[in-house]
Amino acid sequence: TPRPTRLSAFPPTLYTHSSSTNKYIYIYIYIYLNMADLPPEELNILESLVSIRNRLSALKKDRNSYIKAADVLALYDETLQQVSILYEVRSHDMWEQQKENRVDSLLDDVFQLLSLFFMAIGKNKESPATYVQLTTIKRCLDQLNELGVYLDESLTPFQERLDEIRGIIDTDVAKMETPGPQILLLRRKLDQCSMYLSRMRGEEAMAIRERERPSKVLHHLSSTLSTIAPELQPTQKRLVEIRRELATLGARRTFHTSDVRTLQEELRAIDNMREDGKFLAPDGTIPAGQALVIGLLEQCFDDAHDLIASKDEISPSLLPIYARLQEIKASLERLSLTHRWTLRETDLFAYQMQLQEIDAMRKDGKFYDEEGEAPEGQAMLNFLLHRSYRLVYKLLSESEPVAEALMPIHNQLTTVRRCLVEVKKYGGPFTARELYPYQMKLTSIDNMRVEGKFIDEEGNIPEGE
Repeated sequence: TPRPTRLSAFPPTLYTHSSSTNKYIYIYIYIYLNMADLPPEELNILESLVSIRNRLSALKKDRNSYIKAADVLALYDETLQQVSILYEVRSHDMWEQQKENRVDSLLDDVFQLLSLFFMAIGKNKESPATYVQLTTIKRCLDQLNELGVYLDESLTPFQERLDEIRGIIDTDVAKMETPGPQILLLRRKLDQCSMYLSRMRGEEAMAIRERERPSKVLHHLSSTLSTIAPELQPTQKRLVEIRRELATLGARRTFHTSDVRTLQEELRAIDNMREDGKFLAPDGTIPAGQALVIGLLEQCFDDAHDLIASKDEISPSLLPIYARLQEIKASLERLSLTHRWTLRETDLFAYQMQLQEIDAMRKDGKFYDEEGEAPEGQAMLNFLLHRSYRLVYKLLSESEPVAEALMPIHNQLTTVRRCLVEVKKYGGPFTARELYPYQMKLTSIDNMRVEGKFIDEEGNIPEGE
């Protein structure tokens, strides 16, 4: 059996339904497999991080009480101690390693969990909360880059969020005498995202990866990217819109083949605009950006064909992945509707890990079967994966800087305000009787305060008060 490459990759089903004795045997095997091939000086660090992750997981599953900031901060401090030790062990070069080991993978999981916990307790404006957002932004950019379904304006929200994150990190750095290794890690991830985004925008917001079939015009495209001439920009924009529509169809549980064929007809009309394989300007010249636009056109044709082929039957080898992605997407869509009342930010960790594991199954953007072939249905799976990553990012972006203990009050106030805004649209004046229900609700919320403050069960003032 191949050794798991991540701690999270070890199948939890091996011990969740086992007896108590067997459960501990599996846990010891689990730790042993992840200790193998590690430098001896990092073994103690791995054990400590396993302990921290287990306690974070237990805290995440505890729904009987609100998450206490003190518990989260204590585990964060404990993690920083292990990071400092690792920083010394690796001679201050821990983030520049060419090859990651089990410690790096586990540390990534721990930082993602801690980041979600910081958001759950309302500390969204502190640097630890930015880690999982940077990870998710990078995944979203990777997916956009692979699909090629974006324009410059599609990247603007990511750029704005990265600027906000940079401000949060810089604010924390200004409070420190010497930035710790965790800040260096955040800055490195931030710089990676910023450079990646700049490269995507520098390539006219249309990064199309080199395809594996040499006969395609995308061969060696990465070395021939050029700006798109104004004459080709309307065509490029419409092709991006078509690919988005195909992505939307692919993300649905069911769709009509006629919808895809309509888009296919439009693609053929665009293809017929070419002369001798080239798009020409009104004056007969060949405008710049041919490779990008033609490459996108062929990707649209491929995706349309893939969707039609997978309409009746997805390859049996891809069905388990397809079903899993459909389930993840459906769960995230439900959360996006009810997250204000039901979501704990830490709930997103399980979805993030599942998506990363599925993403790791791909090679060059393709899922392969046991024979090394890429079966039909690739577009469907890639669309679902992309949609799921975007849903995770959307939920993270909509997280309010309010502690979990105050979220019920926050939700009530948000609802009252929304109702008052709707009532105001009808114009006034309003009678006291008409406004009485809202006044009564606001009074009941106001009475929850103690000396003008909202406090939690332990008498502390939570974030967002």
